[in-house]
Amino acid sequence: MPALGQFPPQAGVAGSTALPAGSSLFTAWAKDCSIQRGFLNIDSPSLGYTSFGDSNLATGSADNSVVSLGDSGVATLTFPGFIYNGPGPDFAVFENGFVNPGNDSQAFLELAFVEVSSDGEHFFRFPNQSLTQAETQIRGAGDYMYANLINNLAGKYGNGYGTPFDLEELSGMAGLNLNMISHVRIVDVIGTTGTRASPDSYGRTINDPYPTSFPTGGFDLDAVGVINRLADAHVQENGRQLAFHIFPNPATTVLNIEAASPIAEYNVTIFSRSGNLLLQQDLMGRGAIDLDVLTPGLYFIHITDTNGNKCTEKLLRW
Repeated sequence: MPALGQFPPQAGVAGSTALPAGSSLFTAWAKDCSIQRGFLNIDSPSLGYTSFGDSNLATGSADNSVVSLGDSGVATLTFPGFIYNGPGPDFAVFENGFVNPGNDSQAFLELAFVEVSSDGEHFFRFPNQSLTQAETQIRGAGDYMYANLINNLAGKYGNGYGTPFDLEELSGMAGLNLNMISHVRIVDVIGTTGTRASPDSYGRTINDPYPTSFPTGGFDLDAVGVINRLADAHVQENGRQLAFHIFPNPATTVLNIEAASPIAEYNVTIFSRSGNLLLQQDLMGRGAIDLDVLTPGLYFIHITDTNGNKCTEKLLRW
């Protein structure tokens, strides 16, 4: 079976795209999470819903503290600032699967669909594939799966490793601003091979552990880490927050900057990704920067006030 795989293998195996929780790539983590619990067993709804963990356990960095979604459960997360479509993967989702101690290519995995939104109302699902056989049901315990048969489904990697997602794969979706993703939604895959089966993007049945009729059933969400992040504006200096409200970001022709104090004087510089100084301007209170001199792309904006406080953020000109 593993020889047929065409996707990245399990964490720790050569060619894996798994991202360790401690990676310096992560610039932020989900700050809020709402949960819609799923069933202990969707074929026996009278059993009720999963109950393990709470929504707070899905915020902050990955730490193996999880909330269990249950069959068809949903988690919706928001972030400090926005996720944008930058180079490589833009965010990663962490679950608590565990690797087979006798074969590091296999793991006990519980999977979920991943969707994103730039308005909190319309969500778009990442195209996904499952090449795991669907003839024999994977049991709720004791069966292992191969990550190299799974693509773009959260939970394909073991505990401590995130599954990365690249927004570029959703390019061209009407109603989705890839440079201002505000919400990520995680939807538990119903792993049954029966009539309630969850299909992948090609209509193939996704086979994962089923039934999981216990409080920790279904996808166990640990965290969502942001790699490419745009922030509204803040700096933390000596335990005190000095607010520079930078908006809009992404911007087109004009960037507005508002200091916490209306009399604050500050210097604004904008650099290219290679560190070249492209623009410099002194402002007071609330001001505006003309971006017509910049071509569309990613830049860094640096602000220093007269008290020596500093703020650096990414700026997307589009």
